[in-house]
Amino acid sequence: MSQLIDGLKKIAQTIPQPMGFRTSRQAEVIPKILIIASLEVSTTNAPADNIDGADAILLHSDKPNMTAKAIQKIVEPLPKIPWGVYLDDDDKQAAVEAGCDFVVFSPASRISTTMQNEKLGKILQVESSMDDGLLRAVNDLPVDALLVTDSYEESGTLVWHQLMILQHLENLISKPLIVPVPANITEVELKALWEAGIDGVMVEVDAMKTGGLKELRQAISKLPPRSARKRGRVDVLLPRTGGETPAIAPDEEEEEEE
Repeated sequence: MSQLIDGLKKIAQTIPQPMGFRTSRQAEVIPKILIIASLEVSTTNAPADNIDGADAILLHSDKPNMTAKAIQKIVEPLPKIPWGVYLDDDDKQAAVEAGCDFVVFSPASRISTTMQNEKLGKILQVESSMDDGLLRAVNDLPVDALLVTDSYEESGTLVWHQLMILQHLENLISKPLIVPVPANITEVELKALWEAGIDGVMVEVDAMKTGGLKELRQAISKLPPRSARKRGRVDVLLPRTGGETPAIAPDEEEEEEE
């Protein structure tokens, strides 16, 4: 499985620690939110300090027909963390051959044999304005996570309306959610995204100051525990067809027998 997707799923499935004085031993420390550093291919010679603190790297470029050898040359000086691509359809196979961990693609991307690779993480880019029926259908598609592209206002701030939409998506979608965030995201905004159920944030490295991702990582580590989430709750509210009689819950049957 993709290392990035494995990390996202662990975050999504994390159960809060029970209250009380009992201690429990954890096998590993799971970050509260994963950080994906987004890089233009032409600027991958950025100092390592600019990427330090990231959990994964996303490369994107408008250069067509890149070879596996060219991609490997770009990735070689980068930190040894999972990396993926957001490139044209023709470039994805080259990226797989170069050893990428995941790919990000739009709904308009064609379906290819590359996407059948089970070890490759598949992140579908969506817009929150999509119809609820289409968004819910993603639960049954062979994709591992969603990248919600329109999570912030043009002013670069998180507003209540968009937070409501993100919470709505978290209720609809059973897969990990990733959102792009500005370099100057505040701790208040970060906490709001965390409470809304966001599992990963994507940041443009070019916009970050040196050591900025480290500071973001520290802010994430200070987030309070999140209550258990109940994804897919909308499914139980779907109307029944054919006038079926709703099933009696076990507790109700026991009460009637008594």
